[in-house]
Amino acid sequence: MDQEAHERADQIFEAALGKTGAKDPREFYRKRLREMQVTDPDAYKEAVAYYENELVPSIAEAGNDPLTAWQQFGCRMAELTVPGTPIEIDTTGRRRPYAPPTPPDRMVLHIPQGTKGRALVVGLPPELSAAQSATYDLLVAGRQKIQDETDDV
Repeated sequence: MDQEAHERADQIFEAALGKTGAKDPREFYRKRLREMQVTDPDAYKEAVAYYENELVPSIAEAGNDPLTAWQQFGCRMAELTVPGTPIEIDTTGRRRPYAPPTPPDRMVLHIPQGTKGRALVVGLPPELSAAQSATYDLLVAGRQKIQDETDDV
C-alpha cells in the first residue's frame, strides 16, 4: 500500500470522526500493537498485514465506512491477542450481540473465552453512560468497587 493511500484513508477516517464525534481508537490500538510486537511477534505481523492489506484499501479504495473498518480492525487485533467474542454494551449496560455498523452510543468490547484475562476495548462512544462506565470499570479495568460520581474514570 502506498503512502498516498494511507494519507487518503487517514483523511477519510478523520473526517468521519469529526462528523460523528466518535472516539478515535487509534491510540489504544497502537498501544495494543506495541504490546503484541513484544509478546507475540507473529500476531503483530498478522495485525500489520491486516492493516496494510485490508483496512487501508477498504477505506481508501473500496469506500467502506471508515468507522466500521477501524472497528473491525480492532476486533481482529483483539482476537489475535486472545480468543474471544466481540459484544456491544448499550447505554443501559445491557450486552448486545456485535452487529456492525455499531450504533454510535455503544461500547464495543472483546470478551475473552473462559477466564483468560480482561475484556479488551474495541470501541468507545463519545461519552460513556453510567452503566457503560461501570461495565468498563469491572470488565476492562478490573476494578472491584464502583466509583463515585466524583471519581475520575
